[in-house]
Amino acid sequence: MSFAALVRQLRKILGDDGVLHRREDLLLYEYDAGFSRGLPGAVLFPRTTAQVVEIMKLANQAGVSVVPRGAGTGLSGGAISRDAGLILAFSRMNCILEIDLASQRAVVQPGVVNLELTRAVEREGYYFAPDPSSQKACTIGGNVAENSGGPHTLAYGVTVNHVTGLEVVLPDARVLHLGGKAAHAAGYDLTGFFVGSEGTLGIATVITVKLTRLPESAATLLGIYNTIDDAANTVVAITAAGITPAALEMLDGWTLRVVEEAAHAGYPLDSGAVLLIEVEGLREAVEEQAAAIERVCLQQKAREVRRARSAAERELLWKGRKNAFASLGRLSSSYYTQDGVVPRTKIPQTLRFVDEVGKKYGLRIGNIFHAGDGNLHPCILFDVRDKQQTARTLAAGRDILEYCISLGGTLTGEHGIGMEKSNFMPMLFSEENMEVMQALRQAFNPRGLLNPMKLLPTTRGCRELRTPLMPRVVA
Repeated sequence: MSFAALVRQLRKILGDDGVLHRREDLLLYEYDAGFSRGLPGAVLFPRTTAQVVEIMKLANQAGVSVVPRGAGTGLSGGAISRDAGLILAFSRMNCILEIDLASQRAVVQPGVVNLELTRAVEREGYYFAPDPSSQKACTIGGNVAENSGGPHTLAYGVTVNHVTGLEVVLPDARVLHLGGKAAHAAGYDLTGFFVGSEGTLGIATVITVKLTRLPESAATLLGIYNTIDDAANTVVAITAAGITPAALEMLDGWTLRVVEEAAHAGYPLDSGAVLLIEVEGLREAVEEQAAAIERVCLQQKAREVRRARSAAERELLWKGRKNAFASLGRLSSSYYTQDGVVPRTKIPQTLRFVDEVGKKYGLRIGNIFHAGDGNLHPCILFDVRDKQQTARTLAAGRDILEYCISLGGTLTGEHGIGMEKSNFMPMLFSEENMEVMQALRQAFNPRGLLNPMKLLPTTRGCRELRTPLMPRVVA
C-alpha cells in the first residue's frame, strides 16, 4: 500500500479533519520540548479506542510506523517520528470517563491534561498527585509513557505509583485490559510494565489512576543560601534527620535571578541558591516538620528561612519554580535540559562537576531540579544555529550523564530515554540486560512499528551499541 493510499484509508476512519498530511500542517509535530526534530508523514486524531485499533490494522498492512503523542512537552524526543511515519495525537481523546471518589479512582482517556484532572476533583477534596512542571499542558497519557515525576515525587512517587489500570492497543491491533480499580492485580504486573515504556510496547487508550486526598495543611518554606554547596548539603541533612518533605527543589543563584526577573516570585537576587521546601499532612505534624526543617536549614548555613504566610504567597513561590524553564527561554534561543539522577548524597559534588563542564565547553548551565530525589536538570543554554556550539552542548550533556552514572545514578528521572539518550543505554546496562530488554520489546512489538528507534539503541549488535548516534538537529 502506498502512503497516499494509506492516507485515503485513514480519512475513511477518522474523517477529513482527523488526518493532517500537508507539509505545512506537519511542521508543528516535528519536534517536542527536547533537542531533536523529525517530520512525520501524517498526523492522526482518533477519538475512540476502536479508531486506534483500525489505525493499527492499516499501519500493519502498510508497514508504516506509529508514534503516540500527548501534548509534545517531553524532553527526550520520544514523541517524534524518526522515519516519516504516523503520529497518533491524542488531543481529541481528552475525556474524564469516570470519577469514583468512593474508590479514590478516576478513569480517563490519554489526552486529559494533568492539571485538568486535579481541577475536576479538588472541590471534593482530592487531587492527582503526579505534578510535572508542565502539568498545565502535559497529558496523562504522556505521563504514563514517560513515567513522569514532578516536585512532589519525593513523597508521593512517580506516575507508576498512581496508575492501577490500563486499556492498551498492541501493535498488532489486539486490545489488552490490564489491572483496574483494585490496588493490586494477580499475575505479572503488566500495568507497571507498560508505564514508562515510552510507547514502544502498546498504546494506552484508557487509564485508571489513583486520586489522593488533599492534605489538611501545608507549609512552604524558602531556604536562602550564600553558596550552592550549603544548599546542597542541606538536602542531605534534611533527609538524614528523618524528615521527608512533600517537595524539595533547588535553584542555583544565577538561575533564580533569571527566574525572578521574569516571574517576580520573591526570590532574593543576591543569594547563591535557594531551596523550595514543602511539607504536607495533619496540621500539628506540618508545624513540627516545618520547625524542624527550619532548624536544619539554619544549621547548614542558611542565612534566612522564609515561610509563605498565605496561599497566595505559596502560589507565588511555586510560580517561580514552575516557570523556571520558560524564564530561561528569555535568554537563549535554545536550551538543552538534562535529566540525570544521582544519589542525593552526591548532589554537592555533582553540581561542582556541572560547573566544571560549563567552563570546559564555554557554555552557561543553569540548575533547577528536584533535589530531594537527586533528579538533576542541568539546563545548557546554546544557539542551535551554531554547529560548533551545538556539538559542544551535546558533548557537555554526555559528560554530565556519564558522571551521573559513575556515581551510581541513572540516565533519566522523569523525562524518559526517547531518541536522544537511546544510544547511551549501554553506558548504564550490561550486554545481557540490553538483550533481555530487546527481547521484551520484540515480544510485544515484533515488527518494530510502534515508536521505533526509541528507548533502546538503534544499532543491532550490543558491542556496536557503544558507538554513539547523535540526535538529528535542524537549525
